[in-house]
Amino acid sequence: MFCSWCTQPLWAPLILLSVAVAQLRPACEQIYNLFHAADPCASPLLTVLERWWGPKRIDYSLYCPDALTAFPTITLPHLFHASYWESSDVVAFILRQVWRSEESSIYSPAIPREKWQRKRTQVKIRNVTANHRACDVIVCEGKAQVLSGRFMYGPLDVVTLTGEKVDIYIMTQPLSGKWLYYGTEVTSGSGRLTFTIPPDKALAIGIYPVRMVVRGDHSYAEAYLTVVARGTESVVFSIDGSFTASVSIMGSDPKVRAGAVDVVRHWQDSGYMIIYVTGRPDMQKHRVVAWLSQHNFPHGAVSFCDGLTHDPLRQKAAFLQSLRTEISIVAGYGSTKDVSVYSSLGLAPAHIYIVGRAVKKFHNQCQFLSEGYVAHLAQLEAAALAHSPKGPPRPVLGKGTYGCPAPVDFLRKQSQLLRSRGSSQAERDGGPPSMMCWGQGNGGICPPLPCSNCVVNTP
Repeated sequence: MFCSWCTQPLWAPLILLSVAVAQLRPACEQIYNLFHAADPCASPLLTVLERWWGPKRIDYSLYCPDALTAFPTITLPHLFHASYWESSDVVAFILRQVWRSEESSIYSPAIPREKWQRKRTQVKIRNVTANHRACDVIVCEGKAQVLSGRFMYGPLDVVTLTGEKVDIYIMTQPLSGKWLYYGTEVTSGSGRLTFTIPPDKALAIGIYPVRMVVRGDHSYAEAYLTVVARGTESVVFSIDGSFTASVSIMGSDPKVRAGAVDVVRHWQDSGYMIIYVTGRPDMQKHRVVAWLSQHNFPHGAVSFCDGLTHDPLRQKAAFLQSLRTEISIVAGYGSTKDVSVYSSLGLAPAHIYIVGRAVKKFHNQCQFLSEGYVAHLAQLEAAALAHSPKGPPRPVLGKGTYGCPAPVDFLRKQSQLLRSRGSSQAERDGGPPSMMCWGQGNGGICPPLPCSNCVVNTP
């Protein structure tokens, strides 16, 4: 592996280099090229790298503020050169290459594939992709640890996986990357299953990745089992109500409100457990979690509605009410629709934060964040509410972002797809090479990415 930074401010050596490399090729099988799109020196160096490695090169376009376009072109290379060594995106990239091990990146189920239990299953799932999902579980230490999942195929759950074996794996030591087999269950007529961890194998306080693997084709669903001490303090965020600055029903990438990631990270850094809730059906879990992953939100348990429902707020309230005996909810974020949900939990109006313009009807029932998250973060850092939790310590978890197993290509607009591994049509026609931004697709818990405005993550 070889990393390069397009930071040379001198053009002459680059031109000479492009001429002299016709018979040269460094002993590298893969190159990762990090650059700023506005860097005037990036273009000639990209031409040299293309001649050396061709499709074996992967380019990473780093975040570049729009304000830099107003700077004189001659000053940009020097500014970019300094910014590389201060960029948290570059640091995160290097850490991920060092920390990632072959054992954790390559997953192979312990039990090999078997023939389907029902002969018609092979016909039913032909030409449709898996859309399995499992529920994130929060349970108090000493209570029954029950996992649940649903196994469907097709984007709208057109095919149900009925009467088939599913193997349960749990990563009891998340940093090791080793999955332990816990048992096998058979899906019901609705594609559902539940699995209770045997008492002698019950897990201690911590956060554990769970993978439910279909025996017939090795497709799988992923979730997290969070075991907490009674009274653990947490903060709840409504995804659609508090994070998104635009409406997206069909999966296009909605914008993130400025400062939203920093506020969530502030609560996590203060020692609170993060819980995300949404009124979207569980069939959209891959899309929603991929969106959280792409925008570097801190890790937390995510709750979805059980299928399509006409009253999503009721399911939100039911989920949070079920947690009241296990944990303590100290604050909630959302829209005006979530005021009744948080009020039913007994939250004081001062601890219910609603994003957007103030509504007179709810003036005495919540706190409106009319000035946005940036101003709210400054208030949190100075307020007495943002103390360290008084309850039991939460499960130890690196302050990182989601490790998203689902592909996130559907979240990107066409203009953001910059380069593919193979040669593009423009390259085949002799035109300038295009470039690509890769999204994170590795499982597990990733090293931190402090910059919420990062254009790309590691592959």
